Parts: sequence; structure tokens; C-alpha cells
Amino acid sequence: MPNRLVNEISPYLRQHADNPVDWYPWGREALEKAHQEDKPIFLSIGYAACHWCHVMAHESFEDAEVAAILNAHFVPVKVDREERPDLDAIYIQAVQMLVGSAGWPLSVFLTPDGRPFFGGTYFPPTPRYGMPAFRDVLLAVARTWRERRAEILEGSKQIVEHIRHQMAPSPGREGLDMALLERAVSRLQAEFDPVYGGWGEAPRFPQPMVLEFLLRRHVAGDGRALPMVTHTLEAMARGGLYDQLGGGFHRYSVDRRWLVPHFEKMLYDNAQLARVYLHACKLTDNPLFRAVAEETLDFMLREMGDPAGGFYATLDADSEGEEGKFYLWTASEIRAVLGPDADQFSALYGVTTGGNFDGRNILTFAGGWEEREATARLRQTLQEVRERRARPARDEKVVVAWNGLALAAFADGARLLERADYRAAAERNADFLLAHLRRPDGRLWHIWRDGQAKGEGFLDDYTHLIDGLLALYEATFNPRWYNAAAELAEVVRTHFAAPVGFYDTADHHETLIVRPRNLQDNAIPSGNAMAAFVFLRLAGLAANPGLAELARQGMAEIGGLAARYPLAFGQWLVALDYALSDPWEIAVVGALEGKDTQVLLGMLAGYRPHQVLAAGAPGSPVPLLANRPLAAGRATVYLCRGGVCQAPITEPEDLAGRLQAAAAMTV
Repeated sequence: MPNRLVNEISPYLRQHADNPVDWYPWGREALEKAHQEDKPIFLSIGYAACHWCHVMAHESFEDAEVAAILNAHFVPVKVDREERPDLDAIYIQAVQMLVGSAGWPLSVFLTPDGRPFFGGTYFPPTPRYGMPAFRDVLLAVARTWRERRAEILEGSKQIVEHIRHQMAPSPGREGLDMALLERAVSRLQAEFDPVYGGWGEAPRFPQPMVLEFLLRRHVAGDGRALPMVTHTLEAMARGGLYDQLGGGFHRYSVDRRWLVPHFEKMLYDNAQLARVYLHACKLTDNPLFRAVAEETLDFMLREMGDPAGGFYATLDADSEGEEGKFYLWTASEIRAVLGPDADQFSALYGVTTGGNFDGRNILTFAGGWEEREATARLRQTLQEVRERRARPARDEKVVVAWNGLALAAFADGARLLERADYRAAAERNADFLLAHLRRPDGRLWHIWRDGQAKGEGFLDDYTHLIDGLLALYEATFNPRWYNAAAELAEVVRTHFAAPVGFYDTADHHETLIVRPRNLQDNAIPSGNAMAAFVFLRLAGLAANPGLAELARQGMAEIGGLAARYPLAFGQWLVALDYALSDPWEIAVVGALEGKDTQVLLGMLAGYRPHQVLAAGAPGSPVPLLANRPLAAGRATVYLCRGGVCQAPITEPEDLAGRLQAAAAMTV
């Protein structure tokens, strides 16, 4: 008989609906049961594409004996971390404090009022890997709850106080200056892997925010930045991290070489990486970077797009119970499909009889651009054969924050590559999000699935959607997108404000043991880091310096940390770079379809990260365009910086000279 999870919309929760464990979703019913029966809560947090979550579910949560122990001694609660990032943020920090590390599946034991007192991650069914058996852990915790309750309660209070202290706002003590950016680049250069690109030991993550920061420093004239970016992007694009047939990136590489990925695919990784490759291709004219950007965006449209306009969350790592099976090839399979072309393909894509992963092959690419182009037909043939395999499961919930990242990627693809199909995808996505995930009072829902929206929007839902809407405004100059971004920003100011920066939850959100406020950038930008960035950009478009001051307060709290630990604060560094560049505020006044307007806009196009640009006819509702008339009846550019505007420009030659002089001053 299914448990209570059968009524949830989360695919991850529904995966556990037939477990013998008497699961509850997080909520009042579970907490009240724990109080009434004087039982601790066993909280299990995971997500649909998590391989080890599936392993623990199969080994333990589907086991009748383990379920009997859980049901007898605990109130079992299952949470989808993508649905409730607030709970995940609180309890993963608790487990990090308790055992020194944390991840998913996250296993936490709580008092009936939600305070953590013990936890871990994956527990095996029998003792191995130096870990105790899960059933032994359960019985030991149950015994301790009965016999040493006072110690548990006192310890849980201390854990909560520590988490509260870690998340508490604090005014910045370090000034904001260019030295912070210099120190961050120096640190990244010192830790850079000159052989394989990237940073850190295995497992190795792509770090799109750090790459974006370095691209911006290159534009500002730092000669150290671009080689780190291009080497890393090239290595990732050639490795197994990148799906050489279907496009798109897997979650991370288990080795330094980007060879063996963890095979799940996440919307947020692909959205951010597509954008970085777009920006890099505009700076370098590298055709591989453009191809990877387009193939990644096309993968998102093909495999993660909902017909209504949203983008799904994840593709699983597993198919038919085996991690990566969908993506792997034997040499004989390649030969059977490609026939006489198999030898050429195998030489270029690393296919051997012995394989590079458990006797099979993860495809990598070792050739030049012309060889990649020449094998496009062969890759397409293999892709068509692969499509007939059993596909990995797909988590078809739509997360607002992740869709905001996707919206920004498609908007940049439309603008930088002049792709009308990407523009249509971006506009369809924005229409969907504003129609189905924004309430009549202007607040956001967090997720949507099968026509049903659910959950209070979190800070990153607002900030990441604002970023996507601003990118779409710059791609289309339709004031609707600016207006929507400005309205969402006002909700953030009104309902998320902290003494410094913002909380991750609104003031009307469910009360938890701590009001979460995470500042570190992880797989996606933190809500506070993105808030700083979008408020800086909105300050220019809205002609409202107060928004920039809000952003600077948040950056002052983090600036020193970002310089010392750049890998953990990539989006903060992007915001700092923008703020310290003294960005240009550029207004182009004229009929958007007019030839003279288009010529001027073309000169301001491309990857220009240190400017904010508005365009439209006189009377446009975007404040940056207000009170700026046409000069002599012609399309006119107004260049402003630091509160000072230059004389209006109507001649392309004059604009070219001003831009050249500005670039020389920046460098």
C-alpha cells in the first residue's frame, strides 16, 4: 500500500511512495506526530538524479526489516532538496558540523521540534567502507533517545545556536577596491591546473561562475585570465564530462582529466556553462566554443523542455539500474553501427577494445575542428541509435531559479548568435514563468509540475529570474521584461530584507529553527550574490542609486572572503567586478526598427560585461531612457558613467571614437 508520498508532485518523493517505510512529507502532520508519540524524526534528504540516493533507497528503504525499525522508533520524513532548499541548507550545515562533511543522501536525526542532534549521509545495509550498518545506526540512536535524552537536547540547542551564528548578517569590515579582484585572480592562477585546466582535486566541478569572472577580468585588461578560461573550456569540451553525441554536460568529473563523469545532467549546470561558452566564443572566435554552446542549448530544448515553456530539472545518472549505461559504448557496438568509418571515429573519440570505463567507452574527442566537422554525420548516426536505448529518468519539475539561469542563457544565445529560435525559446520561457509561477500579488511560487505550482519562492528564485529577465530585455528591448524584473526586485526588498543583504526565505515563509541565509556560491549562485549583481544592473536601468547601495552593503560583507576563497564565491566576484568597473550606463533613443538605431545598437553589441544598455523610442517606460530626446530627429546615444553623461551622439564614427577611448581608459 503506498505511503503519503503518493500525493506529492515531486518525482523524488513519489519514487519512495511504495517503500514499506511510513514516510511523511515535511509538514505539520509529521511534526505533530513526533510530539504526540515522543519520537525523534528521521529526516532523509535527496533528489531524483542522485545515484547514491537510489542505492540507499534500494538497500534500506525498500527493506522490510529496516522499515520496521524506522516505523517503530522514528517519524520518517522524506524531503526533495530541490523542492525545499531551505531545509537542505539548514540540515546539511548541521551534518557538516557533526561529522565534518556532508552530501546526499543526507540522513539527519531531529528532535520533535526539528533540532538536529545526529546525522550522516549514505549508510550501507551492512558494515563497510568504514561505516556502520544503517539498521545498527537506527537502533543506537533510538536507544540513546530513550536513555540519554538530556544530552541530546542540550547538544541540539548548541548545534542550532552555531548554525544561527553562521547565518547571521554582519556588516562588512573590508573596503571594496580593485585589490580584491587582483587577489582573487592571483589565487585562481596559483591553484590552476596547467595540464588539464580547472581547479581542485577530484572530483572536479566545472566552476562556471569563476570562468565568467575571469572572462570579465580579461575584458578589463588582465592578461592572466583568458588562458585559464580557454584551457579549461577546451578540456571540458573534449572530455567525457561533455556528451559528445547529444550535447550538454554531466554534473562533474570523478577525475582530474574530465574523463569519467558522474552521469546525471542538471539544468543549472548546462544553463550556466552554455552562457560561459557563448561569452568565450564571442571573445575568441573559437568555433568549438560556439558549437558547444549551441549543442548545449539545443540539448536543453530537446531533452529538458516542457511543452508549456518551462525547463525540467534533471536527467538521472542511471538507466536500467546502471550508472551511465545510456552513454557508454563498446568498440564492437561502434563498429556495428559505423561499419568502415568505425576506425576513423574510434581514433578521434578514444574508443578502444578494452574501454576506458568498466570495459566500455566514454566518448572523448582528440581531433581538430575540421575533423569534428567531418564526423558530424557519424555522431548523428550514433545519436540516433542511442535514442533507441532505455533512457535515464527525467525529473519533470520546473524550478524557478534554475529556469532563470536557462532564460539568461537563451537570451544571450539569441543576442550574441542572432538566433531567432533561441529568442523564441527565451520569450516562451519568460511568458511561462510569469504566467504560471507568479501569483497575483507579485510573489513567486518555487516549483511547477503537471500544471500545479507549489512552495513559497526563495530568494534565488527571484534573483535568478530577475537576471534572466534583464538578459531578455537586453536581447529584445521589450520594456515588459524590464518591468517584470523591477517588480520582482521590489518584492525582494520588501519581503527578504536582512540587516545586511537578504534572507533566503521571505518574511511570510514557514518558521524554521533558523531563518536561512546562505552566502556561499555552490552549484548555482547564492541568492545574495545574484541579488548584488542584479541590483547593480537595475540601479542603472532604473536610475536609482539606492539599489546599488543595497548591493554594495552585501558585497562589503563578502569581499575579503571572495578574494581569499574565489572558488566558493564566484558569483560574488562577478558582482564585485561589475561594481568596481564603474560600468557604463548607455541609453539608445530611437525607433528600434529604424536603420540608424540598429547601426548604433550593433556597435554596442557583443560581449560587453561592464555596461548596462537600454533602447527604445522616446517615452519608453525604462527610466534610463527618460528625458532623453532625439538629437536633430535622429537616433541618439547617451553615454553615462559615475553619474556624469557625455554629449549626445548621433554619428556612428563619433560613437566608435568614444568607445575606443573608453576601452583604453579601462585597460
